[in-house]
Amino acid sequence: MKRYNVPEIADNVFWVGVKDWNRRMFDALIPLPQGTTYNAYLVVGKEKTALIDTVNPGFEQELAGKVDQVANLDDVDYLVMNHAEPDHASAIPFVLNVTEGAKLVTTKKGAKMAQVYSGVPEERIRIVADGDTIDLGGKTLKFIDAPWLHWPETMFTYLVESKVLFPCDFFGSHTAAGFYDDEVEELIPFAKRYYGEIMMPFNKMGKKALDKIAGLEIEIIAPSHGPIHRNPERILEAYGKWTAGETREKVILVYVTMWNSTEAMIKTMAETLLGEGIEVALYNLVNADLGDIAKDLVDSRAIVLGTPTVLGGMHPQAIYAAHLVKALRPPLKYGVVLSSYGWGGGALKQAGEILGPTKIEVVDALEVHGPPTADDEERIVEIGKQLASKIRQG
Repeated sequence: MKRYNVPEIADNVFWVGVKDWNRRMFDALIPLPQGTTYNAYLVVGKEKTALIDTVNPGFEQELAGKVDQVANLDDVDYLVMNHAEPDHASAIPFVLNVTEGAKLVTTKKGAKMAQVYSGVPEERIRIVADGDTIDLGGKTLKFIDAPWLHWPETMFTYLVESKVLFPCDFFGSHTAAGFYDDEVEELIPFAKRYYGEIMMPFNKMGKKALDKIAGLEIEIIAPSHGPIHRNPERILEAYGKWTAGETREKVILVYVTMWNSTEAMIKTMAETLLGEGIEVALYNLVNADLGDIAKDLVDSRAIVLGTPTVLGGMHPQAIYAAHLVKALRPPLKYGVVLSSYGWGGGALKQAGEILGPTKIEVVDALEVHGPPTADDEERIVEIGKQLASKIRQG
């Protein structure tokens, strides 16, 4: 009896991964509203068999069951580790224990990580460099160095004859819905969200990777999270824009408010920008989804940060948001900071200290005492129009 669904995505290339429907948080940071997947792939050649990546801890037996439904796990000759993070590599010791003769295939940096994280002995590792190949018998695996996408040891694997690219986290998305890209109606928003969360800090390396694979014939992109792209042009086009830092006439407004003064300022700013024909994405940090914020940071041209003053500095939620912007390195060009205070200011100074090292041009900053007055509202409108003008010029 065939217990598992093991789709054949190309000739003798099988998906043997896992759908984690119930997971709701990744890295204790990233919300997963639709769960995620840990995609692994079995490539069966005439002479050799290769398993490309593994699964998250706790799913080893399901991986083994799926492989055994197509071939035999103990007959696997090569275990390819495109990326050493545990959601893809934690089952390496399990697989190597079952397949006594199998070699772990990885980069030089990956070899060190495999020894640290998985305790793989040196004699079980085969190090490959950019452009190296392994012949499975009628199926050729070609390895492409892709460092910092999003760890230093990352590589892509390309199946030459079937024109399938296995890029691990690159081109991925966190959703357990569907199997192929055209089966998920909101795939691009999910992919954009994932890009903002994971890949955006590495835009330059992403662009280099796209340039590297530009000459390949690619019919299928099989990432390690989310649906498989059997229409690769769509995701390649999106990544081309995102890695290039292309932005729209769009502003993301993120704020926190205690007694509604900061919120009043933010709403005036939002209305002004909308009146100027600028696209607006607005988030209250108290209940916002980090993934949604990351998604809108990908193509926003400006940010407005709103924060009350708490004990001489920014509200902790606003501090978190400012550090997030600094860490994710979105292609923002302009910024505005709006703040209110009761008995003492200080939020603007701290915001400047955090955002100062970024390349964001702070167009203006306004701090008001108590609720915004009519004069304050007029000043916010002026700042909004100035920001809109900058955005249109950008």
